[in-house]
Amino acid sequence: MTDSTGTTTRTERRPFLRAIGATAVAGTAALAGCAGADGGSGDGEYDGWMESAVGYDGETADRTGEDEVTVEVGAGDGYSFSPAAVRVTDGTTVVWEWTGRGSRHNVVDEGGSYESPYYRAEGETFEHAFEEVGTSKYACDPHRNMGMKGVVDVVEG
Repeated sequence: MTDSTGTTTRTERRPFLRAIGATAVAGTAALAGCAGADGGSGDGEYDGWMESAVGYDGETADRTGEDEVTVEVGAGDGYSFSPAAVRVTDGTTVVWEWTGRGSRHNVVDEGGSYESPYYRAEGETFEHAFEEVGTSKYACDPHRNMGMKGVVDVVEG
């Protein structure tokens, strides 16, 4: 390449490729942030809530049309909910059932709509009827920072 003074300059290949690669990665990350922002029912990371959730694989279990849905408390290694994200129809009752794994757990809605007692024993249950459309983000208080979080996505029936 020749500059304005007639001097031949050479573009270094590696720095040039690094710059192109960094630009491509930044552009992809920016577009990925837009992918879940459809104003829909909350697919994706639920505004970041599920990013660190143990047991969440990016999928929301579709249980629409069911009157009652069960979510395991203490699933997997004992410190997750299963399914971690579930979609239900308004009017559905969600029953959280303790597996007995892990330690004592509770279920607390981030918006303050419901809170279970602490349970440890297998078979203990707590239930809540979801009457309004919206997204309920919940966690186990003592294990929230370990990623023991979940979502109930309520859609119109």
